[in-house]
Amino acid sequence: MLFIMICCMPILAHAQETAFVTGKITDVNQAPIFLANVAIPDTQYGTVTDEEGVFKLEIPANEDITLIISYLGFEQITLSLRLQPGQTHEIRQVLRQTVQNLDEVTIREQHERATTINRIDIKTLDMLPNVSGNLETILGTMPGVSSRSELSSQYSVRGGNFDENLVYVNLIEIHRPFLVRSGQQEGLSFINPDMVSSIKFSAGGFDALYGDKMSSVLDITYRRPVKFGGSASISLLGGSLQLEGASRNRRFTHISGFRYKTTQYLLSSLETQGEYNPNFYDFQTLLTYRLAPEWEISFLGNIALNRYHFIPETRNTDFGTFQNPLNLRIYYEGQEHDRFDSYTGALTLQYAPSNRLSLKFIGASFYSVEQEHYDILGEYLINELDNRLDSETYGDSILNIGIGGQLNHARNDLNAFVYSAAHLGTLITNRSTLKWGARWQQERIRDKISEWEMIDSVGYSVPYTGQTISLFNVHKWNHRLFSNRLTFFMQHTTTFESNNTMFFLSTGIRASYWDLNNQFLLSPRVTFSVKPDWKPDFIFRLAAGYYYQPPFYKELRYPDGTLNPDLQAQRSIHFVLGGDYVFTAWDRQFKFTTEIYYKHLDQLVPYKLDNVRIEYAGENLARGYVVGMDMKIHGEFVPGAASWASLSLMKTEEDIMGDYYRTEYGNLIEPGYYPRPTDQRIMVGIYFRDYLPSLPDYKVLLNLIYGSGLPFSPPNIPRYDIQFRMPSYKRVDIGFAKVLKRENASLKDGNPFRHFKSIWISAEVFNLLGVRNVISYTWIKTVSNQDNVPGAFAVPNYLTGRRFNVRLTARF
Repeated sequence: MLFIMICCMPILAHAQETAFVTGKITDVNQAPIFLANVAIPDTQYGTVTDEEGVFKLEIPANEDITLIISYLGFEQITLSLRLQPGQTHEIRQVLRQTVQNLDEVTIREQHERATTINRIDIKTLDMLPNVSGNLETILGTMPGVSSRSELSSQYSVRGGNFDENLVYVNLIEIHRPFLVRSGQQEGLSFINPDMVSSIKFSAGGFDALYGDKMSSVLDITYRRPVKFGGSASISLLGGSLQLEGASRNRRFTHISGFRYKTTQYLLSSLETQGEYNPNFYDFQTLLTYRLAPEWEISFLGNIALNRYHFIPETRNTDFGTFQNPLNLRIYYEGQEHDRFDSYTGALTLQYAPSNRLSLKFIGASFYSVEQEHYDILGEYLINELDNRLDSETYGDSILNIGIGGQLNHARNDLNAFVYSAAHLGTLITNRSTLKWGARWQQERIRDKISEWEMIDSVGYSVPYTGQTISLFNVHKWNHRLFSNRLTFFMQHTTTFESNNTMFFLSTGIRASYWDLNNQFLLSPRVTFSVKPDWKPDFIFRLAAGYYYQPPFYKELRYPDGTLNPDLQAQRSIHFVLGGDYVFTAWDRQFKFTTEIYYKHLDQLVPYKLDNVRIEYAGENLARGYVVGMDMKIHGEFVPGAASWASLSLMKTEEDIMGDYYRTEYGNLIEPGYYPRPTDQRIMVGIYFRDYLPSLPDYKVLLNLIYGSGLPFSPPNIPRYDIQFRMPSYKRVDIGFAKVLKRENASLKDGNPFRHFKSIWISAEVFNLLGVRNVISYTWIKTVSNQDNVPGAFAVPNYLTGRRFNVRLTARF
């Protein structure tokens, strides 16, 4: 004991001569400021904030200290301190911008512009006309992003599918349900917009910190409050309540949110009429406690309860062409009961032994309980319509060309357990940052499939044999899957300067292993950026890397429901060349961003897309490519209101090995390359905000999306080259808002809104133009004709029509 005391005496003596200043630096929106400088001028005492805006600085004790907090584009703060030996003093400071502009237009710091990660201003979420209530709605206007259903939070990026996108909340990877097949069934996404402080998104070429998916990454950071507050919102589509607060010494903070959503009002505009009863609930909380200046523990929890009950009654759909107009009428019996419940919990322990070193240890679990049960009989009539404009019976049925019924049955149950343990580390030096991490993940999945379809056409069962009655498309399996994954990454970022030109270099590598297929993967990645010393503010980027996507459970399933445990990882090699140009127009700053990219794809698992359900081939059968260009201009087209417009051009094709076939004359045909299901050639997104100049509390917000038609193919056929094109997707949502109380405004004592921080009411028009957008097709199959050719009609399934909504939102 005496020996230990003697050894510790120099340390104790040093502690008596110094003190510590800790704290967090944020902007006016409570978003953390990364790499803000905290220093004592003209001394060696200084540090920078981490990605959460937190810092710790050792300073001399018993001295009058001047502490300066600064960040490019923000006002500098000067503090005077005098601390006792061994004392720890905590501060919370808010930096204000020196000019009124946007965080995405302002040069926040050169390192962020040098990467392919783009920051989205959280202020754009306020008053956004949003059908789904999900944060992902704003991504639909981003370059390279395609979102074709207002009922779903799923999106595809640069030719990838929904399963190729990474989503993180506080560096914890988020999982979503497996069995959802349509936007009607889908509830709220994991991300609660009321709790968000930072949104970062990359459409490709992202760092080794993120993995392992092939397309994109969405990195969300939740807010850490400094005082009591909250928000509440209610509309025709549901409501939300969010509360936050901190202890007096701010060592403990909490933020929680409850959301309720119902789409009954929206679904009543669909072609299929009936009794819709969708109810979606979500509760989420983030608790943080600082155990000591070096130690902090936090817990992120989520409970999502999603119920979808549907009793269909009738459907009446006109389709076909002007020369051959058709009508489908269906009378239903039966109902559908779906359940998608998920539970997420993550515990994070952070240790910062010095002001430049951060170590995190994360334990997380995800549990999903999913049920898809339905028995629905649909008896249909297909009629040809009178297309003669001068006819008294124009638009009426003149000939019946199909009659029959379809009985669909499913008892699908899935339970999924995902456990993980991870370590993340960050070491910051003067000119470089080193990040590393390791992760173990275990998956336990139980899947029971019982699904079949019976088709009757004019009294004949399809497929028709003349002898027996057969069911169509039968799947009955009971799967259990148990596996472990190991991943590791290391990433080094450095900056250097030559002749007033700044250079940024980020190199990294990821390694992963999965014990189910015994595959070991290595993924090198690099980003190089240059900021010349030019009067026009340009920065140029080049990113390249390997992006492997090891299969998860859905990819392992063959179309017949059996599993392929030997399936290998898909691979995408990214090449991204891009740049930013920040310029001034109308005395306001704007930012123009463009990226040209090429992705080489191999070991692909082909798939077919139906609504939001992806049916994989279950084998590595294809190779392919993606080539495209993204452009975006962002700025205050109207002073004080953020807006942007994006344009994307993209082409993606694949070649399935061994997909040749022979014609009726015996000729061998090899289809070669043909479009992938996400081959959307043109995408346009516009988000525009405006207000009345003389009445700035009256605001207008417009959200416009255009996407050219996607390819689709008939289900239950082995060939992928038989394709058609959907009509283009066109949608405009608009909102009109009246601010009843602005933030920091003072109201008279009798005003009922004086107790709120801010409050506004908005009227929203969804699908303003009333466009009938197609999300998928229902295939009506009939018995073979006289030439023994089976008939099939592709009947479009339309999305929601024009709807009105009223929303009241308050913050306190």
